[in-house]
Amino acid sequence: MSAESAGTVTLSLCGDVMLGRGVDQILPCPGDPELREGFMRDARAYVGLVETVSGKIPAPVEPSWPWGDALEVLDEAAPDVRVINLETSVTRHSGFDPGKGVHYRMNPGNLGCLGAARPDVCVLANNHVMDFGRPGLEETLDALADRGLRTAGAGRHADEASSPAVVPAGAGRRVLVVSMGTPSSGIPLEWAAGPDRSGVNFLARPTRAAALRVSSRMRESKRHGDVVVASVHWGSNWGYGVPGSQRAFAHALIDGGGVDVVHGHSSHHPRPVEVYRGKLVLYGCGDFVDDYEGVEGHEEYRDDLRLLYLVSVEADTGRFAALRMAPFQSRRMRLRHASPQDAEWLRGVLDGISGEFGVRVENGEDGMLTLLPADRGRPDAADGGHRDPS
Repeated sequence: MSAESAGTVTLSLCGDVMLGRGVDQILPCPGDPELREGFMRDARAYVGLVETVSGKIPAPVEPSWPWGDALEVLDEAAPDVRVINLETSVTRHSGFDPGKGVHYRMNPGNLGCLGAARPDVCVLANNHVMDFGRPGLEETLDALADRGLRTAGAGRHADEASSPAVVPAGAGRRVLVVSMGTPSSGIPLEWAAGPDRSGVNFLARPTRAAALRVSSRMRESKRHGDVVVASVHWGSNWGYGVPGSQRAFAHALIDGGGVDVVHGHSSHHPRPVEVYRGKLVLYGCGDFVDDYEGVEGHEEYRDDLRLLYLVSVEADTGRFAALRMAPFQSRRMRLRHASPQDAEWLRGVLDGISGEFGVRVENGEDGMLTLLPADRGRPDAADGGHRDPS
């Protein structure tokens, strides 16, 4: 149990963990490097790009290599439950989805890399888990199950894909994680799970009615002391703006009484943070592990900078208690502590883009960033200084 308080549950959340392609190639059991991208046909070329800008990688690396300094932070923070968005198909299958322009595939022999981070839940409702079709998805599900790794957001049928992962969190408490993905993140409609068809938990439109249905279902599953996380893969890769439909969807998840934390991802960089009605909304956690160093474009977003979110929630009420964010920089496909200058740049960006959501981001202890209400003196400061305009 996390030591902050006997009455809180602490979660570690991060964005996209992409262990395929170049990352897979530096690990001890690299899979087939074939790619079918418009400008890249061999995954090892991404390793070359990284080495051009960051230096030589001593491949094969230890399975823990990509996580770098994040493992020490996780061990020191001792979160009760660790949740990642695993945006990679874990398969040896060679059937590339012809409708996709980019495919991520990790050799199942490299699952020791995923195990090094000890995730409690891998959410799978994203736009790369079925890059190698339904055979690739089913091998992914089998490979993760064989390693004892819980999943949410994809399954052999719709009921399995939409069911939450359930993680014991001490003192009789549980954390329930439900995962869903939208077409705005690039998930094709045909990937949707059906009654007798494997696939992802596909959300065609993030409407208020859809959110209330999800929240109602989770409310029925929830016991006193449980914390519910709704993990949503949505939106474009770049840009800080949050569409009104996403904001309304996140609010409705909370309004329905069944969701305590909204864990958004898909963007390659962090997006705004909000505290709504006492509950935490992360609109986009950004990438966490990938092979993007050396890929040109969108440099103004500094996607080499990454965040690990440590979220404390009051177990009895589900209300937000604290947020600490550990800043890292990806170098040689390995997470290293960000420099003070880079951490301050990231703090300033987060503070600026989250201001309209009623919170501010400040420097905390041990190089962490922390979240505070924008105005503690206002009557609604407990709700993050923001009231839903509706």
